[in-house]
Amino acid sequence: QVQLVESGGGLVQAGGSLRLSCAVSGRTFSSYAVGWFRQGPGKEREFVCAINWSGGRTSYADSVKGRFTISRENAKKTVYLQMNSLQPEDTAVYYCAGNPDGNASGWRRAYAHWGQGTQVTVSS
Repeated sequence: QVQLVESGGGLVQAGGSLRLSCAVSGRTFSSYAVGWFRQGPGKEREFVCAINWSGGRTSYADSVKGRFTISRENAKKTVYLQMNSLQPEDTAVYYCAGNPDGNASGWRRAYAHWGQGTQVTVSS
């Protein structure tokens, strides 16, 4: 069974940075793609970025390109989301999710396993 646990959320001022971590348990982690999604107040959950099983391919939502970077360390079973130049509109609960087909998909239904989320709040 695959379980994901996010950490690293918090309160930051506009223009600041945060790094989120997603710790994954389970023997099949190295074959999974991992994605980050977010859900802001009163909004639907939306795709942020994803990384394929090897770390060789990534995809990003247009709203975060150039500001966010996803990476993974398979030996540590951990995926990171480095968020720079944060803006108030980035305020949301951030979720990491595992996709067993290994592709860095932006499609929410591709992800079979989800973490509980971590809150990110950006003040203006």
